[in-house]
Amino acid sequence: LAALQQQGKSLIVVARNGVALGTIALADRLRDSSRRAIVQLRGMGIRVVMLSGDNHATAQAIAAEAGIADFRAEVMPQDKAALIHTLKLRPDDIVGMVGDGINDAPALAAADVSFAMKSGSDIALEAADITLMHNDLMSVADAISLSRATLRKIRQNLFFAFAYNVLGIPLAVMGLLNPVIAGAAMAMSSVSVVSNALLLKRWQPAVPTSATEASGSNLAA
Repeated sequence: LAALQQQGKSLIVVARNGVALGTIALADRLRDSSRRAIVQLRGMGIRVVMLSGDNHATAQAIAAEAGIADFRAEVMPQDKAALIHTLKLRPDDIVGMVGDGINDAPALAAADVSFAMKSGSDIALEAADITLMHNDLMSVADAISLSRATLRKIRQNLFFAFAYNVLGIPLAVMGLLNPVIAGAAMAMSSVSVVSNALLLKRWQPAVPTSATEASGSNLAA
């Protein structure tokens, strides 16, 4: 039995009148993209922690196959939420949670940002902040990458708007800026901001990079 558990299998013992007749070993095949997703997340500076209700041997085997070094086994639903709160105690860290089951709902609600797969339970979908349309961990990496690109564009646009006002308003007050030119500059500033934002349409999912030591944020799954 221990050998089966070390292979990442969950065991069901069939018995009659208290006598064991046999064992059924169940296992979910790890998606080919799961390990690539973990590598991508770590390459983005994200620490990945796996929270599992399975026994230690099974959880360890799955974590090793997925390339996850940090995992917790035999975790109850309330314990998942408690671990999320513990991770949130680290200053400046943003804690995310990925799940799809009813047991994940408390942890999803406790995280700073949470992701649920579209095939997940209704409770998980309701508790999560983001619903992923593809049942694939790569969607998590893609969502984080896109959100970071969006924030960069927001900062760039704010800088453009700030720079325009810092330069334009003093010149206008001193009478050094023709109203026609000021109006044209205002229109051009709006065009530049909108054009910069539209560049997000060219965003493409990142290609997984080699794994690096992660810091600055945590993602529990």
